[in-house]
Amino acid sequence: MDMSDINRSSATPPQQSQSDAVDAGRWRDLVNGVGREIAGPLTAALERIHTLTTTGRIDRASLRALREEVESARSAGMIAQQLARFSAGRMRISHERVSLQDTVNTVLQHRSRETEARGIKLKPSLKPVDVIVDATLLFSLLNTLLDWAFAHAHSPVELTVDLKAWPAHARLMCRFGYQPADQFAADPTQPLPADRLDTLQWNLVEQIVQTMGLTLARSSEDGKVAVTMEFPRTVNDELEGVSTIELDQGFALSTNSKPLAGSQVLVVGSRREMRTRVRDAIRHMGMIVDLVNSVDEAVDFCREGLPHAIIVEGILRSEKLNMLRREIAAEVPDFPFIEIVEEGTAFEMSGFGGTSMGRVGRDAIESALPSVLMFELSKTV
Repeated sequence: MDMSDINRSSATPPQQSQSDAVDAGRWRDLVNGVGREIAGPLTAALERIHTLTTTGRIDRASLRALREEVESARSAGMIAQQLARFSAGRMRISHERVSLQDTVNTVLQHRSRETEARGIKLKPSLKPVDVIVDATLLFSLLNTLLDWAFAHAHSPVELTVDLKAWPAHARLMCRFGYQPADQFAADPTQPLPADRLDTLQWNLVEQIVQTMGLTLARSSEDGKVAVTMEFPRTVNDELEGVSTIELDQGFALSTNSKPLAGSQVLVVGSRREMRTRVRDAIRHMGMIVDLVNSVDEAVDFCREGLPHAIIVEGILRSEKLNMLRREIAAEVPDFPFIEIVEEGTAFEMSGFGGTSMGRVGRDAIESALPSVLMFELSKTV
């Protein structure tokens, strides 16, 4: 080391060193959280597998628990990947005029089966207000916020959209009890473990909020938590203050500008080779991909909650599939379906040429499916 190295080292601003230390500590905590949220459920799953190999038997409840434990570990891994993407800071953020009320309603409608199956009660109070945001990031933010709330709620989840008087910012508020009321009533002096709310899902909420340029506040008291987000770019009737912002008029087919990582896609295919090809073709998009063998299994899968899109092998088209499509369309009118046609390299988006679903030829799965899927998903946000 020469003297110039020493001088450069000594010239490092103290504020920068403190900032680096804070960042290092945050990432240390995140890595520990990833390990904990993956290792915990996988350890429980391994114990169940050990019991299965020993006894040769597993009951329905244990099988369900095993699936939930594996899904929990997989979800933690996917969130870690999303956090890495956001922290890289290479995303192109678009600016679009979006109805916050309509977007929240769309997300709640999409997840109505899940909330009903899990016995979760929602209390929405949504006023009409438009904001300037990246529409897909808003969609991801709302779903992540609900994932976090549903994992901790011991009371109805209240969602409020309104307009703050001054400054005139749109607000999204989420409130729920994270401590069972009987436990708190039994010993109100007992300190509440608020830090248990600081999961990977919450870290992802914070990261998306930061990327979108929103403000975020969270408070907890008496076993209840309240989260408030403010949208600085709120639209008034005259669009004052927005003239300098370039509003996007459509969706670019880019995983950089439209990060739909974390979206859940269900692949329905009777042939393993087809399921594997589809999964591998969209693996780089960072989505959660579930595979089933038949339309019956797809119906069972959707009963407890809808994925964000369904890709189906063309040879499985049947009246039962049409019934499933009609049922889902009654809840989510623009729900994305994509059919893998048995032959050819052609592909088409839904809505073009009178088609009601996207189509991709079998020989174009690797080259065209990611773009078609991105287009279909972008129509729902």
